[in-house]
Order: sequence, then structure tokens, then C-alpha cells
Amino acid sequence: MRRSLPFYLMALPAALLFFLFHTYAALKGIYYSFTNWHGFGIMHFVGLKNYINLFQDPQVLHSYLFTIKFAVVTVIFTNIISLVIALGLNANVKVRQTLRAVYFLPNILSVIVVSYIFNYIFAYLAPSTAKHLGFTALAQNILGSPQYAWVGIAIVAVWQAVAFNTILYLAGLQTIPSDIYEASSIDGASTWRQFWRITFPLIAPFFTINMVLASTQFLQVFDQIVALTGGGPGDATESITWLIYNNGFNGGQFAYQSSNAVVFMIVLVMIAIIQVRFLQKREVQM
Repeated sequence: MRRSLPFYLMALPAALLFFLFHTYAALKGIYYSFTNWHGFGIMHFVGLKNYINLFQDPQVLHSYLFTIKFAVVTVIFTNIISLVIALGLNANVKVRQTLRAVYFLPNILSVIVVSYIFNYIFAYLAPSTAKHLGFTALAQNILGSPQYAWVGIAIVAVWQAVAFNTILYLAGLQTIPSDIYEASSIDGASTWRQFWRITFPLIAPFFTINMVLASTQFLQVFDQIVALTGGGPGDATESITWLIYNNGFNGGQFAYQSSNAVVFMIVLVMIAIIQVRFLQKREVQM
């Protein structure tokens, strides 16, 4: 116990800060969700009224539908592109080391900075290029379209998220012994059959990690929306996190959006548990 005391003392400041800014803040938010507090003035306890109203609010329902649609599309494209890049980087090519350094660059850039750069591309560069090439249908800012603005946000989110998922897939590919591929080649297995019967099953644990991390990340999409659309045009790109922030701090719905945040936290945990339980069933152990 005496030998462990210095380690406990060193960990204590970090534990206190975590409790103060994470656990205490979360517990305080749960408490506010049972009140009618607007962020100022006197509060009264209202029980489950905020939660009941939440499930009857069309704006909340719209934000959930948008967020789920956005998350499904971005998770699928991010994992497909990441896996393809990882397979390419794992192949025996001459510039492999250089490519491994270049592909990770988007991940180290600030989300806000990247989003503002893409905002300029969507607003000026892409429309002028499309107009010059004669593609009149693409000669307008995609972020100004209520129907397609979410596509612009998805492009930015996928472009930046691919790097991190790629490095996890690459780590998984490094764990597969080369003699398995040599034996399958001797048996006459094609490249596609090697991928489907050997590679994909053996990187299943990394696929599970990528799916869970990507899902939770994209379901909480916020930074890209702040920088690209601000939830617009209208409420076309209003995600759950954006709705909680905007209406909670700017709309006088602090307690109401606190209940929305509590429900959203439960939804995130449930989705993560379901994904892990479902995907772990198909994992193969070496």
C-alpha cells in the first residue's frame, strides 16, 4: 500500500478533474432534465414532462432521422474506403512508406479548419468548375440546397475520418501470417477468394472496432455542421447534437434539451452494445 501511494497521489488530480468536468456535469444535466429551467431565473421540478414532450416534438424527430441517415451513409463509405486504402498500403509497392505518411494528414487537421476549406470549395471552386465544364446541375453551392446539403457534410466527414479507420485496418492486416496466403495460392485461391475467406474474417475484430467508433463519431456530428451549414438551409441539416446545443443555449430550452441529451446518451450506448454483440459473433480467432 505504501509503495502504491505515490501512484494514487499522481492520479488523484486527473481523477478529480474528470469527475468535475465530466461526471458531475453529466449528473447535473440529468438533474436539470427534470426541471423547467431556461438557463436563467428560477427553476421548478416538472418530473417526466420534458421526456414526454420530447417524444411528441417533430423537430426532435426530424433531427434523429437526419442524424441516423447521415451516420448510416458515412459509416458505410468510411469503412469501405478505409479498407480499400489499407489493402493498398499493405501491398508490396515501392512508395508504401511515403503513402502511409500522406494518407494520415487529414486526421491531424482541425475539423473546423477542414470544414471552412471545404465550405469555400463547395461555394466557389466546385460550382465555377462545373459551370466551366458544362455541368449546369452542379453549378450551384451544394450546401445551399435543402435536399443535398447533407451530402456536402458527409463528404467532409468521410474525407477526414478515413485516415483513422485506415490505420486500424492496416494494423489488422499486419497480424495475418503470410504463410496462410502462400498456402491458399498453392490451392489455387483467387485474390477475391483470399480476401473474402481469409482477410476479411481475420480482421473482423478490427472491423468491429471501426464500426462502433465510426457510428458513435458520426451520430455525434457537430463540428462540420457548425462550420458548413449551421443546421440549415432551414432545418435540413439539424443533427441531434446541433439541436441540443442551439436550442439549449440560444433557444431558452436548457432543461428540455438536457432531457434530449440524456435520451441521446442512452441511444448511443444501446447502439454500441448492439453493434458489439452482433459483430463479435462473426469474429474468427487465430
